[in-house]
Amino acid sequence: MSSSRVSQGAATRHPGTGLVHQHVVDEEIAGIRRAYEAAGAQELQPRRDYAPYRSSVLRHPTKDLHHADPEGVELWAPCFGERDVDPLESDLTIQGGGEPIGERMVVTGRVLDGDGRPVRHQLVEVWQANAGGRYVHKRDQHPAPLDPNFTGVGRCLTDDQGRYRFTTIKPGPYPWRNHHNAWRPAHIHFSLFGTDFTQRLVTQMYFPGDPLFALDPIYQSIVDPAARERLVATYDHDLTQHEWATGYRWDVVLTGSHRTPLEGDLDVERTEDEEPGR
Repeated sequence: MSSSRVSQGAATRHPGTGLVHQHVVDEEIAGIRRAYEAAGAQELQPRRDYAPYRSSVLRHPTKDLHHADPEGVELWAPCFGERDVDPLESDLTIQGGGEPIGERMVVTGRVLDGDGRPVRHQLVEVWQANAGGRYVHKRDQHPAPLDPNFTGVGRCLTDDQGRYRFTTIKPGPYPWRNHHNAWRPAHIHFSLFGTDFTQRLVTQMYFPGDPLFALDPIYQSIVDPAARERLVATYDHDLTQHEWATGYRWDVVLTGSHRTPLEGDLDVERTEDEEPGR
């Protein structure tokens, strides 16, 4: 190997962690963006094989999906009814013996179909990191403190207008080992069920103005800028409550050209990001 190639290789990886630097990932993201713009074809969903998101290269599906009998799946899959979801489960700030630490906020919005019609009485589940960017998960090794008054999980059913509402704490950003000094933007995971268990959809909601957006290969794996923007909530000062909580709105559209980008069967970034208890 020539000395120039050795020098080039050393410049791409951090000598301590052995991981590639942010500028390498940035260049890869920029190259994919240029190729997407040149192709002129619109992509609205995350790419399953997205090189800057390192683990997607090895873990993304490479074979056709296995088709299962949906009625058979329903015989052994979990089920729920309105009586199984208590309204208090939508308040993530009352799960401990005291107040959780962080910015209290209300997150609300509507679940709609592609024609703008409300999706009624649908189960909406959320999970998230605490204000320090730490999940309640045994494999989360981020050395941020756990909050004994915050589990980071909640659920509710949409009302007749398709509305959901959660009271929670704004999650913090956290590091992950995709590359050296990689940090995920603050986000909340959402899971939505359709009319049966096989229609489950999973996605993430982000917060406006996050400086980590441009650096995050998971967020950037949605190559279309307008589609990416649909994952970002809107700050709503009318929803914000005096001396109590800030407010954010975020609608989820399940079908059609304005469909919310979904994770589908794409692996998520960290094991700790998996839903607690699943």
